[in-house]
Amino acid sequence: MSKTMLKGSTLLSPLPVVMVSVGDDTDKNIITIAWCGVVCSNPPRVYISVRKERHSHELLKKHGCFVINTTSKELTAACDYCGIRSGRDVDKFKEMGLTAVKANTVDSVMIEESPVTLECKVFDVINLGSHDMFLADVLAVNVDDSIMTEGKADFAKANLVCYSHGEYYSVGRHLGRFGFAAQKKFIRANGKGIGVDMDKAKFTKRKPNNVKKK
Repeated sequence: MSKTMLKGSTLLSPLPVVMVSVGDDTDKNIITIAWCGVVCSNPPRVYISVRKERHSHELLKKHGCFVINTTSKELTAACDYCGIRSGRDVDKFKEMGLTAVKANTVDSVMIEESPVTLECKVFDVINLGSHDMFLADVLAVNVDDSIMTEGKADFAKANLVCYSHGEYYSVGRHLGRFGFAAQKKFIRANGKGIGVDMDKAKFTKRKPNNVKKK
């Protein structure tokens, strides 16, 4: 398989695209971020990277906490708007008809319409160049009842959205669960290696969000 070598860049995709809310009810804002991810599972820790000139950068430094609001297909337009308008000029909650509700554990608002929200408290800020990385502990997670199945988050129901170099894509079609390629049933029915037709693949499903990782 031939490949074309390009210069070093942030050509990594897809990425989660989220709306990060920060500030209290009198001084709140939303910033759209794709530079976001998990850095540790125990304790649960995440990061967001924000340009220093952004209005939310000031609020993050001031409040020391934020909420990651996942984006559903229905929230894509609002997510896009919050990424191209500055909170210095407009009230993004008002303009997009989003509901700001107080977080349970941190001094921040969150977006009620978001299917999953993560309440985060900053423990370190690292200057990386164009962006500052805000590292934070996840103190609480809120999951909309509409996507709960048997007491667990069922992300197939969430209609989540990802981001790939200027384009938004919907996700949600289930392809397999962690560890499915080592199942005897899967190997017998589909074989090993690349080229497996995942639309026709056979494997044993687990209950939603019931995956044990090593």
